[in-house]
Amino acid sequence: MTSAPAPVFISVLIIVNPKSGQGDSGIEQFAQYLQDAQVRVEVRETTPDGTSDDYVQGLEEFDALVGAGGDGTVSSLACAARSFKKPYLPYPAGTANLIAQNMDLPTDPPALADLFLSGQTVTLDLAELEVGGKVHGFAMLAGLGLDAAMIRDSEHTKDRLGVAACLASALKQLHPQHAHFKLTLDGEEVEVEGMGVMVANFGMANYRVPITGDVSPADGKLTVIVLKGTSIAALVPALLGSLRAKLHLGAADLGDSLETFEATEVGVHASQASPAQYDGETLEGDVELLKARVLPAAVRYFTSTVLKDLTT
Repeated sequence: MTSAPAPVFISVLIIVNPKSGQGDSGIEQFAQYLQDAQVRVEVRETTPDGTSDDYVQGLEEFDALVGAGGDGTVSSLACAARSFKKPYLPYPAGTANLIAQNMDLPTDPPALADLFLSGQTVTLDLAELEVGGKVHGFAMLAGLGLDAAMIRDSEHTKDRLGVAACLASALKQLHPQHAHFKLTLDGEEVEVEGMGVMVANFGMANYRVPITGDVSPADGKLTVIVLKGTSIAALVPALLGSLRAKLHLGAADLGDSLETFEATEVGVHASQASPAQYDGETLEGDVELLKARVLPAAVRYFTSTVLKDLTT
């Protein structure tokens, strides 16, 4: 770590999910660097019966918040803390850390500490998912159908296989469930067929590969992505097109396997009950109906990445 600048924020609450990832996040080293730079640090650990609202109690007494865990942990903390209007670092301590990847955050504790001490932030949207009368906050993406089935089937192996667990799960979905979806987009209805529907705030998957184009986490809108076709092989052209865009070999040609829409409020009604997820957290049981809405400019994240590089 380089010589630390004078901290912009002199106190921080760090909330850690001790069960995330492989348990080697370096959060202790990160906290020590901040303390060495004269930042007041308090660390709290999540518990099986605790809630995000519990963990952020007293946040008004701190200048900033750090949430260390997987995507589910860091997004739920972002949503719970939004009323406090404190800058927030989603510390990558989980398996995939897609939120941190989308913001192109460093992965080592010294660089993350330097980022915190620099005070560089950007203000982005959050979102809420409503299913069965319960509301769940999410930062990146919620889904009904194929993507949720892949996440659900990888849960028992992700601690052992890491990101490869998602690939192994995908191989089990060669012929996924197909459904008819009725979308309600800001009050307008659209009917589509496909393997699943995703509602995205961020637009990049692992290694910052774009899922699709024109997804911005700061435009006050959600992007609805319909996964078309009848087998997972139908998505290969979209994957290849995304890789071309990632490697700067031309604009992303996603073929006809994806169809996208934009809206501030979204309803998804499936013809048959399907798995559902938000930021990697699967819901208990299959569902037929979900609703989502955007929360514009709801959180100020620590990142040195500019807005144009957060948009696919």
